[in-house]
Amino acid sequence: MQLPQWLARFNRYVTNPIQKLWAGWAPSFGILEHVGRKSGRTYRTPLTVFPTEDGVAILLTYGPDRDWLKNVTAAGRARMKRYGRTVEVRDPQVMPKAQAAPAVKGGWRRLFAVLPFEQAVLLTRV
Repeated sequence: MQLPQWLARFNRYVTNPIQKLWAGWAPSFGILEHVGRKSGRTYRTPLTVFPTEDGVAILLTYGPDRDWLKNVTAAGRARMKRYGRTVEVRDPQVMPKAQAAPAVKGGWRRLFAVLPFEQAVLLTRV
């Protein structure tokens, strides 16, 4: 399943600015700070993230054709704010959710597995 593009646009302009107020602190959320591959501008994108042994897994709820993913892929790295701390992440790897699920830690793995999305990206903490 993939959420509709109109919802992605709505979230970008309405929901995301609100989520940025708390996403860097709340469990299962994070703020990905990445640099635009064309503009060079810094962007902050709130995302639902799942911990892995060496980084994070992110479900691609709108599919892999996302600007944040293109930016991180082009740069090879970004910064992720979680629980009030910012860490560098690198090496984005897009894969089927079933392939990424074993990397997700603890009880988060079950939630990750039941969510109705088909693809995920793994990012490694630097």
